Amino acid sequence: MGAQWKAKHKDIAANAKGKLFGKLAKDIMLAARGGADPKDNAKLRMAVEAARKVSMPKDTLDRAIKKGAGLTGETVHFEQVIYEGFAPHRVPVMVEVLTDNTNRAASDMRVLFRKGQQGTPGSVSWDFDHLGLIEAEAATPDADADTAAIEAGAQDLVPADEDGIVLFLTDPTDLDLVSRALPAQGFTVLSAKLGYRPKNPIDPASLSAEQLEEVESFLTAMDDNDDVQHVYAGLAG
Repeated sequence: MGAQWKAKHKDIAANAKGKLFGKLAKDIMLAARGGADPKDNAKLRMAVEAARKVSMPKDTLDRAIKKGAGLTGETVHFEQVIYEGFAPHRVPVMVEVLTDNTNRAASDMRVLFRKGQQGTPGSVSWDFDHLGLIEAEAATPDADADTAAIEAGAQDLVPADEDGIVLFLTDPTDLDLVSRALPAQGFTVLSAKLGYRPKNPIDPASLSAEQLEEVESFLTAMDDNDDVQHVYAGLAG
């Protein structure tokens, strides 16, 4: 989509799914601090919906909610940290980390950024917009993305890609409101989250195949780190 880097042609192996479940469980535990009932907790509702869409086992989901809400007697402490910098060939990146050990995470980031360049706070974030990002697909043949965006209250949209997925962009505070309004406009919401979208994305065509491979290798290594929740890169397409 250009807003978030995604590894392409990556096999969904059992260990990859387990890693995904781990990241989603962290999101759920963090959101559950605001209450264990998704009906009264918009952040938790969106985290639970994301987990259900990838078929997270119900017992795993329920355990994460209870743990995050403090209903199991366990102490859960995650700290959210944003790291900024550049992948190889000056591709800007924003890295969202959710960790129970900030020293370990900081050490890991220093190592991972060696093939690029780690920046100071604000060195890259100025070139990204912080937005609500909603991926949705038409549920009816006559569904119109532009009309849906206006009626649901989205700020903007990125037209459907080859898979028919439209990216609706919202103000961060309107994410839940818009995601709940889109179904009435003929769209099925596939994911809804806060994230970063580059203002001046680099065209991958401006990089050689070898350079692009180096960038993707760097981003894959970042994404594979257990403390990393999301990686956003300033690449178009």
